[in-house]
Amino acid sequence: MTLGRLLVGSAVLGAVLLSRPTVRPTRAEWPRLIGVGVLWFAVYNVALNAAELRVDAGTAAMLVNVSPVLLAIAAGLRLGEGFPRPLMVGSALGFAGVVVIGVATSTGTEADVWGVVLCLVSAVAYVIAVLLQKPLLTRMSALQVTWIACTVGLVVCLPFAPQLVREVAVADTAAVASLVYLGLGPTAIAFTLWGYALARTSAGRLGATTYLVPPIAVLLGWALLDEVPPLLALAGGGLCLVRVAITRRTSLSRRRRST
Repeated sequence: MTLGRLLVGSAVLGAVLLSRPTVRPTRAEWPRLIGVGVLWFAVYNVALNAAELRVDAGTAAMLVNVSPVLLAIAAGLRLGEGFPRPLMVGSALGFAGVVVIGVATSTGTEADVWGVVLCLVSAVAYVIAVLLQKPLLTRMSALQVTWIACTVGLVVCLPFAPQLVREVAVADTAAVASLVYLGLGPTAIAFTLWGYALARTSAGRLGATTYLVPPIAVLLGWALLDEVPPLLALAGGGLCLVRVAITRRTSLSRRRRST
């Protein structure tokens, strides 16, 4: 699945990039670009896909969403973003919200140890990739960085090509359409928009916005799939929203003071 979405994403981004100005990556930038491609586009996606075959969605959400907390700490140490109290307090609230949602939506089955490990691998890969990506966006566009990294991830995942060919050959139209959507939406569009936003804000604050994903997923499941969420899940979603509000309000206040 990872290889299929990266094929679509790389092709779409490459086609768009043909009509846009680009810069030649320097020798110092290539290791960062390769690192982002390997860690975020390949390792993160493959590890998370494999983990979700072993643990339920609630457990996966709890474990993977430790990444914004780790990112806020790592960005403070490595990118000089510091440790603003509202950001750290908000991170704790957001993670608490994800834990509440995870507990509410968990199937209650015993978690597979390797599934837990793979979720944590995904979280760490995400954090390191963002730290590598941030400096690249000072000179290259989000579109160019995303395309190069996506293509690197595609090359890393090529050993899965025979399996992809076999499975696509017997898949129904809906499954293939879903794979194409994953390549267009969450890969090509979402990663490019993430890069665009990362170039214009701090990594810690941007990571905070990912806490919007669990409550949105709960509400969309309710609206589109008729999956009525437990009250505990709604409470957890509220905590996630409070966390994002605290972070963004602090950012806006600082912006007003600077003007």
